[in-house]
Amino acid sequence: MPTHSPSITLSIVIPMFNEEAVLPLLVDRLRPLADGLGTAYEVVAVDDGSTDATPVVLERLRREWPQVRIVRLRANAGHQAAISAGLHRARGDYVVTLDADLQDPPEVIAEMLRIAREDHVDVVYGVREDRSTDTAFKRLSARLFYRTIRRLGAIDAPVDAGDYRLMSRATVDAVNSLPEHNRVLRFVVPGLGFPSASVGYTREVRAAGTSKYPLAKMIRLSLDSVTGFSHAPLRFATWLGLLGGLAALGVLVYAVIARLIGHALPGWTSTVVIVSAVGAVQLLALGILGEYVGRMYAVMQARPTYFVAHDSLESQDSRR
Repeated sequence: MPTHSPSITLSIVIPMFNEEAVLPLLVDRLRPLADGLGTAYEVVAVDDGSTDATPVVLERLRREWPQVRIVRLRANAGHQAAISAGLHRARGDYVVTLDADLQDPPEVIAEMLRIAREDHVDVVYGVREDRSTDTAFKRLSARLFYRTIRRLGAIDAPVDAGDYRLMSRATVDAVNSLPEHNRVLRFVVPGLGFPSASVGYTREVRAAGTSKYPLAKMIRLSLDSVTGFSHAPLRFATWLGLLGGLAALGVLVYAVIARLIGHALPGWTSTVVIVSAVGAVQLLALGILGEYVGRMYAVMQARPTYFVAHDSLESQDSRR
């Protein structure tokens, strides 16, 4: 299926999971903005296996708003996979990815599009300059997360830039061509190195509903980010092994000297401590290696990260 249409200038990809409460509010803000851009557009709503009334609301919305296109996944595949599904289906010259919760204001899209055209850049990142509406824990963990990624030398990604961004068709095609699984798009896109700019905005409170990113998913996202874009943990395991070897050598030298001068070696306590320390280092190194081996295994299996159950555009074309 072709991913580009010359009649579509802008595609707005919105992943959704159980967002029935926020959808009317999203439409009230997004539709006037999109209609006022003066350009052909489409809204690609990716239903990520919602279990509430989101599919029903989307079908009703599609009848009232012709530019809406519904892509429904067969099962919940996760936020990043839902965005990837939307990117594969988007047809515009420019593609914006936007969450449905309205924490990232859709009004910034017009400024993103203007900068992309005037400055001739491929990516325009939405950067959260004011996150006072987030909890102190979320602000601290996000700042620590981005700075850790940068210090690991993984990707020089903009700090406080999530998944709210505008991408050119060349960027979207490049992302779609990547074979990797469990990809974290907020680092995949900067990793391409395409010309970019940024737009600052104030992070708003969630308009309705509940957050779909609990602590467990945030930790999983962090692990995917580190293991997907940095070899630093592997080097860390190597250094641990070297330090463990030096420590063992030091104990050996101490044992020989103690034996020569006639002092008895410490008893079982020291033995247990040494064995436990070495075992802990080995288990940590194996755990780090396991993360990378697991990613390699997933790539070798080549299993899709999502399955599309329905695309309203294809259904419409088949009826013609």
